[in-house]
Amino acid sequence: MKPEITSNRLSILVVDDEESIREGSERILTRMGYQVYKASRGSEGLEILCHHPVSIVLLDLKMPGMDGMEVLAHIQRLNPEILVIIITGYATLETAIEAMKQGAYDFIPKPFEPDQLRIVINRARERIRLTEETEKLAQERQRNLADLGTEKSRIRTIVESLPNGVLVTNVQGQVALMNPAFQWLMGIEEDKATGEPIEACIQDKGFCQLVEDISAGKTNPLPATYEFTTIGEKYLLASGRPVLSDEGECLGAVVNLVDITAMKVLDRLKSEFVAKVSHELRSPLSTIHEQLALVLKDMVEKDSSRDQYLLSRAKEKTQGLISLIGDLLDLSRIEAGNVCIDCKPVKLDELLKSIVDFLETRASGKNQSLKLVLPDEPLPMISADPRALESVFGNLIANAINYTPDGGAIEVGIGLLPDKIRPDKIRIDVSDSGFGIEAKDIDNIFKRFYRVKNEKTRFITGTGLGLPIVKGLLDELGGSIQVRSEPSQGSTFTVFLPISASNSPQDTAS
Repeated sequence: MKPEITSNRLSILVVDDEESIREGSERILTRMGYQVYKASRGSEGLEILCHHPVSIVLLDLKMPGMDGMEVLAHIQRLNPEILVIIITGYATLETAIEAMKQGAYDFIPKPFEPDQLRIVINRARERIRLTEETEKLAQERQRNLADLGTEKSRIRTIVESLPNGVLVTNVQGQVALMNPAFQWLMGIEEDKATGEPIEACIQDKGFCQLVEDISAGKTNPLPATYEFTTIGEKYLLASGRPVLSDEGECLGAVVNLVDITAMKVLDRLKSEFVAKVSHELRSPLSTIHEQLALVLKDMVEKDSSRDQYLLSRAKEKTQGLISLIGDLLDLSRIEAGNVCIDCKPVKLDELLKSIVDFLETRASGKNQSLKLVLPDEPLPMISADPRALESVFGNLIANAINYTPDGGAIEVGIGLLPDKIRPDKIRIDVSDSGFGIEAKDIDNIFKRFYRVKNEKTRFITGTGLGLPIVKGLLDELGGSIQVRSEPSQGSTFTVFLPISASNSPQDTAS
């Protein structure tokens, strides 16, 4: 005898009020490799279908309570893909036809032999297999983005005429299409065949990894970007996103490539110009500032109040210009990538304590309380540029002092974010009881030169560059910042900094 076709653990439900039919069917089907559920009534069978995946139902037509035809109608509404085989002791042609009209797949008369049951079940199993194969073929046709590589269609013509580079891959990360602009930007030969892995065409590992991740559906549907340079000193920006089917299944990736060399050159020239002008202005302004300070010192002794006020305002303005130049220089260094290059182990609690101690005099001048709150447990060392961290927290604490009225309170708190295995972030909160920020301004405070101006803040001097510098430095450090604020209720700026995997509180305690 030929071995019976196994079911790959498909489940079968037997619904019959006769126990001998249920038990006999279970013995036969279990030996065939199926998982079997049993029910003596129609309502019990429907309950099983609601909680267990079932592919085939053996259904008796004549049962107490809900009869087989009614159960069949419920099954069709619940899942029309379930194959229903009618068990009937009234095997007339009319009964079979009526069951088929209602959606039954087949029928078997009582009493039946084991071989009869095997034949009917194997026939149903073959039907399921063919259905699955049909669905797989349909999915393969949908996935076949490689057809774009050979199809001389209107869409292909449009893609090939685009000025930007376009790359299309299938779900395996193989090239399905690349237009002439992409080949020119990447220096790829025109006769390069499609169907090859992306690594065979492009040398940049970061770009290849991005394309493979998008092709395999490992990224979210939003565009992912990657900036890189070629051997010919071209600056290129790649933006890719997955190609999704109507069901949301990832079928591959489409990547848009843009030459941003001119933008990079212009940006570098702008940064160089800002840096040069700032350096040229800083020296004479510092000299003027120092001379004004000397004149003011002499005028205090002579008690010339009016002239003293005018010169004080001039000294204040020159100090504002010097601060602006310093901020512009910091921004140009951030844009040029000349910050966060001297990373070393940093004890964050000691660094924050030194900043708080330094700024405490300024807070005391406004009768404000400034305190640092540290956790009881030891803090891990973090790897970062100390000067960048000093700039970040110096700006945040100075802002809190400036935008908090006399007699207010500023608090700097530090703690770990919990992780399932170990902390991977360290959190620092800079809170104040100051003027607060309205919701309409929160989205703009990290833009350059943006300042919150109202009756309470219009006399506060500043450049509007402090928070953009903080944001730029945190981006370089791999950190982030969040803001919570209510008008007249104060603000809390929360900084998140990454902790390297090798660090732990135990490491720092040793």
